[in-house]
Amino acid sequence: MTNREMLYTALKQSALELNCTVDDLTSGKSRAVISRAAEGARKYLSLPFYCQLVSYGSGIVASVNEEIYADAKAYIEKYAPEHCFETPNMLVLQSALERRGMSACFMAEYWLCDTEAIRPLDCGYELRLLTAEDFAPLYTPQWSNALCEKRKELDVLGIGAYDGEKLVGFAGCSADCESMWQIGVDVLPEYRRRGIASAVTGRLAAEITARGKVPFYCCAWSNVASARNAIRAGFRPAWVELTAKSAEYTADMNK
Repeated sequence: MTNREMLYTALKQSALELNCTVDDLTSGKSRAVISRAAEGARKYLSLPFYCQLVSYGSGIVASVNEEIYADAKAYIEKYAPEHCFETPNMLVLQSALERRGMSACFMAEYWLCDTEAIRPLDCGYELRLLTAEDFAPLYTPQWSNALCEKRKELDVLGIGAYDGEKLVGFAGCSADCESMWQIGVDVLPEYRRRGIASAVTGRLAAEITARGKVPFYCCAWSNVASARNAIRAGFRPAWVELTAKSAEYTADMNK
């Protein structure tokens, strides 16, 4: 699978979820559309969106509820795409959301692997391929980024780093949609900064592509350690998302 094929797969998936076309995401122009439910969307998404902004680096698609359509359209047409995902411009959108009992909630950067950069990395520990049958004892707090207890049925594959028989680092992936599997990674605190995260992440990405799926990686803008891991493992930034949720939902997240 080439880089171009993986990018196009991601674009098609985003277009499905946003109720737009691939051309809308790549035209360089910004467009607002009405959000609809979509069969085949990533399993963790709640559709239809109230307000979802997505950019692959040239323009924005805002997939929104009808009641905020005019405000969202005006917002993405007024400001440069790169500034719509940060303050101070984002405060304009936040004000429009707050008037309707909503709030900007999630902001994330998504990464796709670069086939020319993915390579075996030696961390000094044994790496083992794990499958869903091996995950049962691993649904614990220290592996909560690699596995998701609420959606166990989606966790399909993993790479563990072992110090003897002790699991010290783990990258797992969830089959979030038919064509794309998302990678999450955890390393025990006392084993960090030894190259374990990038070794298990890169190895898992290779295992995913060998199965004909597109691996993707996600982190918050401010998670510098996670972004560095993505780069070392052979991933490159591909798209960004901003998700609005109800004010109650956001307040609950902040408890």
